[in-house]
Amino acid sequence: MDKSWMHSDRRSKAYEFGVEAFLNFAVENLLTTTHIRCPCVKCVNLKLFGVGIIRDHVYFNGIDQSYKNWTFHGEPWEATTNASRNVEEDDGHSRYSFVSEEIDMDDNDFGDFGSDPYEFANVIGDGDQPVYPGCRKYTKLSALVKLYNLKAKHGMSDVCFTELLILQGDLLPEGNTIPTSMYEAKKTLCALGLSYEKMHACPNDCILYRKEYEDSTNCPTCGISRWKEGKDSILKEGVPAKVVWYFPPIPRFKRMFQSHETAKSLTWHAARKSIDGQMSHPADSPSWKLLDDKWPEFGNEPRNLRLALSSDGFNPHSSLSSRYSCWPVILVTYNLPPWLCMKRKFMMLTLLISGPKQPGNDIDVYLERLIDDLKSLWVGIRGVYDAHNGEYFTLRAALMWTINDFPAYGNLSGCVVKGYKACPICGDDTPSHRLKNGHKICYIGHRKWLPINHPYRRQRAAFNGKPEYGIPPEPLTGEEVLHMVENGDRVCWKKKSIFFDLEYWKSLPVRHALDVMHIEKNVCDSIIGHCWRSLEKIKMGLLLD
Repeated sequence: MDKSWMHSDRRSKAYEFGVEAFLNFAVENLLTTTHIRCPCVKCVNLKLFGVGIIRDHVYFNGIDQSYKNWTFHGEPWEATTNASRNVEEDDGHSRYSFVSEEIDMDDNDFGDFGSDPYEFANVIGDGDQPVYPGCRKYTKLSALVKLYNLKAKHGMSDVCFTELLILQGDLLPEGNTIPTSMYEAKKTLCALGLSYEKMHACPNDCILYRKEYEDSTNCPTCGISRWKEGKDSILKEGVPAKVVWYFPPIPRFKRMFQSHETAKSLTWHAARKSIDGQMSHPADSPSWKLLDDKWPEFGNEPRNLRLALSSDGFNPHSSLSSRYSCWPVILVTYNLPPWLCMKRKFMMLTLLISGPKQPGNDIDVYLERLIDDLKSLWVGIRGVYDAHNGEYFTLRAALMWTINDFPAYGNLSGCVVKGYKACPICGDDTPSHRLKNGHKICYIGHRKWLPINHPYRRQRAAFNGKPEYGIPPEPLTGEEVLHMVENGDRVCWKKKSIFFDLEYWKSLPVRHALDVMHIEKNVCDSIIGHCWRSLEKIKMGLLLD
């Protein structure tokens, strides 16, 4: 497109025709007349106005003549920047390769965001700008990501990081683009979807200091102070006793659709065909099909996301003697094909619940912020740009189930997982027995899940001395569980799970699942342990002979 009019006299016909051609180009590509970035010399693409106001600004203030690539107004990025990409590694790798290694992104995640005018235009500009004139190894973005990675790795404070940035700016040649403060660095990185929220929490897991408790200084439940107590027993006002980190998933979902390849992969499930009748993907599951049938407006849009949530405690200090327990909460996107959905870059950390003790049944307190976002995603997030189809759409998402080990299963579902009624399926009819000498509770009714004519059902000596003629119970539906916990029938339930706040949760046939790792480990441990014990008995018999 001819852009020579940008250098013409603003009173000339060439300039007038050029302005109209520019505005028509922007409206045609952005599909809007009310939210367009103004390219005049005063606004420099930082403010959004309607077409009429932009026309006046461009005439009165003039257009920014350095704005040669109209990436903010719908011009494809790759088509206008291939000629200017002169910053490459000596080994032939792209200058984006270092950034992709640091934040685990593919090369195309930087180069093919399509015509989205808002989210990533500034990031792309930083990725194209060398850190100083003549630098061939680092761009502004890659250098900043590397520096921020060192800050996080070594626990550098914000003040120290700001002073490091100032020193780096003084050491580099004139004209360098290193930010001069932590605030400027965060503005750049937040556009990548790396922003987070720090929420203060009660050390006893009673509340989060948000909404009506935002200005409180003491927990209304237990009365403990919000602030940390020093070694001299004096409260350090302004220093929270417990902090929870929240990483909003909605900006990252938007970012996924801003990549051509990723946006295409997010509709992979709609194009696949299951011809063998087997469950090879969550799209073949009853939960997926129920969402499609019960809410057809949700199922008819293949870009709507199906999610799974997983959480477990771990010790970040790598010390077996430490009892510190930190709990991450991770979301997995099932729209992607199997070879992508479990890759690290698509597994989203949404919550990081600090220790030192595990939240236990009070984990619902920390999930409040995430549940609010899941509610918003179920209603719909308007104005999400799909780079693959080149259009805006309303994004919706549903949480299909959680995946945990058995103790965390109890914390999230509210089900009792210890004692005489520890089976979530059997409930009150759990066949439990307390060992007389071992003083442990064992569960001996597992044979009822075998086929009715299975020989193990008739064996007595190998099991509990009795045959098994029972039939397996039917799992409780979500409506039945909700009715039980709301009406006080909580023999097998400790609480009402916060997931029931989601409109669709009670309708799902499978709401909580156990992870394969723990099941395989426990089964293999039992089999190997039994084999070793049998082998030891054989060896002892040979020695005695």
